[in-house]
Amino acid sequence: MTAEVALEAMTVRFGPFTAVDDVSLTVAPGEFFSFLGPSGCGKTTLLRTISGFVEPTSGTLRIGGRDMRGIGPNRRPTALIFQSLALFPLMTVVENVAYGLRVRGHSRAARRARAEALLNVVALGDQGGKRIDQLSGGQKQRVAIARALAVEPEVLLLDEPLSALDLKLRQHMRNELRAIQRRVGITFIYITHDQGEALTMSDRIGVMRGGRLEQVGTGRALYDSPETAFVASFVGEANAMPGVVRDAADGYAVVETAFGSLQGRNPAGMKRGSQAVLFVRPERLLPLSTTPPCCPQNRVRARVADLAYEGQVTHVMCAAEGGRLLAVLGPRDGEPPAPGSDVSLAFTARDAVVLPPATQA
Repeated sequence: MTAEVALEAMTVRFGPFTAVDDVSLTVAPGEFFSFLGPSGCGKTTLLRTISGFVEPTSGTLRIGGRDMRGIGPNRRPTALIFQSLALFPLMTVVENVAYGLRVRGHSRAARRARAEALLNVVALGDQGGKRIDQLSGGQKQRVAIARALAVEPEVLLLDEPLSALDLKLRQHMRNELRAIQRRVGITFIYITHDQGEALTMSDRIGVMRGGRLEQVGTGRALYDSPETAFVASFVGEANAMPGVVRDAADGYAVVETAFGSLQGRNPAGMKRGSQAVLFVRPERLLPLSTTPPCCPQNRVRARVADLAYEGQVTHVMCAAEGGRLLAVLGPRDGEPPAPGSDVSLAFTARDAVVLPPATQA
């Protein structure tokens, strides 16, 4: 079974501090939805409110169409996986998975059968007799998932469960989690500050800042079409070029910046004379010699300041007008430009977005 989760004007306050501020959102049944944001933005409070460990100050929460007001965590159709996992070290793997069923009074045979079936789902069918301390970090994650699924929740809540793992294992577990969610088909609500996790696993993502939802959409929509300066700077890397709108027409705006007169998409409808910031991704800011045959609307002269080699890509830091730095992705083939060399960078107007100035990540 799976359920819709609907938040209506949800607000959570702790004394004078507002942790969650007027959040409205509907998570569809069977959706993998992630809340993404920096530490302290309210995403964990929101998850604990859905699970029943925190009562909202105002607003309504419905799971499967049922108002959750006054319903405790143990009576909600949810299961929560904590960041620490909270596995029982003195129990075997199969005993950990079956624990929730034991609390609910299921027979030994039924508990065993359900636990073994779920261990097969998470690819741990041959590990049931081991102790928790005999497992790897990724295996422990899967045990926690199996234990949560054992009680047949309609919604599984995950609070940064991969944060303690090393990079390689985190990348592997992203794929594992997504595959498990597709197999079991229930609603997943995932909390993370890691944009890579959110982008690779989620059907949709809600970006949070200061207790409020900045934008909700698919990973591609957030990356390619950010609606606020915070989303543009937090989801992926972006070069920010502040200035004043000189002209606006046909969905585009021309911005006078320290880098020159530059043009980009104008989704916010910025008017002439408005303060604005033009954002362009590093992979869209290319040396003029490698740009498409069509004439790019925007050109920036700069000097290569530094290189950062990361295997798959090389990050080229360029100093432009006034010493402002721009990030550019170096070519996959051949040598990137040497530090100290002059470059002419270009990008098309459709690859840039003009937004109102606001807090950036």
